[in-house]
Amino acid sequence: MNGPYTPKCVVENKQVDRPWTKWTEEERRRAQYDCNAENILTSSLNMDEFFRLSQCKSAKEMWDVLEVTRERTNDVKRHKSQKH
Repeated sequence: MNGPYTPKCVVENKQVDRPWTKWTEEERRRAQYDCNAENILTSSLNMDEFFRLSQCKSAKEMWDVLEVTRERTNDVKRHKSQKH
């Protein structure tokens, strides 16, 4: 729901992404969840949808695009019900 997990650290009072080489095993596992979700989402798409989603940076962004293009958002549903 919140996008991909990226471990952070504090450098000079600013939160920055922790270098990949310093991630713990648990952090690597959590970061892998987004990759798994992306693979699941893209495995059932036709070529047009696949290319549209290949521009997304996270599984959450992919899901949001699919939700809009497949007309599953509440706004689209509400709009459709008002037309009928």
